[in-house]
Amino acid sequence: MTALLEVSGLSVAYGAIEAVRNVSFVVEEGQIVCLIGANGAGKSTTLRTISGLLRPRSGDITFQGRSIVKEPAHVILNRGVAHSPEGRRVFARMTVEENLLLGAYSRKDESGIQSDMKRVYELFPVLGQRRTQKAGLFSGGEQQMLAIGRAMMSKPKLLMLDEPSMGLSPIMTQLIFDTIKELQGQGTTILLVEQNALAALALSDRGYVVDLGQTTLEGPGPELLADERVREAYLGT
Repeated sequence: MTALLEVSGLSVAYGAIEAVRNVSFVVEEGQIVCLIGANGAGKSTTLRTISGLLRPRSGDITFQGRSIVKEPAHVILNRGVAHSPEGRRVFARMTVEENLLLGAYSRKDESGIQSDMKRVYELFPVLGQRRTQKAGLFSGGEQQMLAIGRAMMSKPKLLMLDEPSMGLSPIMTQLIFDTIKELQGQGTTILLVEQNALAALALSDRGYVVDLGQTTLEGPGPELLADERVREAYLGT
C-alpha cells in the first residue's frame, strides 16, 4: 500500500550551509507523525521543502505515490498538502473570516467553503464569536487556532503543523493538542513538528528524531517516549 507521504534521502541547503542531510520518513494516511529534535535540526526546513517553498539539493518527496519535488507551492497545496507555519503568521489587519477565506482562495465550491468555515468555528468557538474582529487583536493561542483553521480551509489531505505550541500557556497548549487529536479523528492526516517532545510523542502514531539534519531514530510514539536516548536528549530525564 502506497504511503500518503514519503520523504527519501532529502538534503536541503541554504547556499553553502546544508540544513537537512539525508532525511527520510513515511506518513501513512490517517496517522499523526511527529518530527522532534533540537533547534536548528532541520525540522522546519523539511516542512518548507515538502510544501514547495524550498527546493532540495537531492532526494525525493512523493505524495500519493507521485513526486512533488519539482512542483510549485500552489500546485502542492491544490493537491492536498497544507502548511501552518512556525510563528502563526496570520494577517493581523484582516478579520478572522477574511483570514479563513484566504485559506480557501484556490477553491471554487462556495457551499463547501461555507461548510468548512462552520467546521472551523465548531472546532474553535472563539473564532466564530469574534469572526469580524481583526486577527492582530487576538492572543497567541487564538492566533494559533486561526492559523490551523486557515490551513484547514484548503481541505487538505495532509496538514503540516510547525511548532503549534510555541509561546502558548500550558492550558492553551493542551487545547491545541486536543484539537489535533480531534482532527485526526475526523480523518485528517497530520505531520507535526514540535519542540514539546513529551506531548508530541504521546500524541503521535509514529515519531522521528531529527538531529543535525538527519533522521537518527524512529518508531511508534509511545516507544520513542520510553527510549532512554530520547528521554535523556529531549525530555530532560
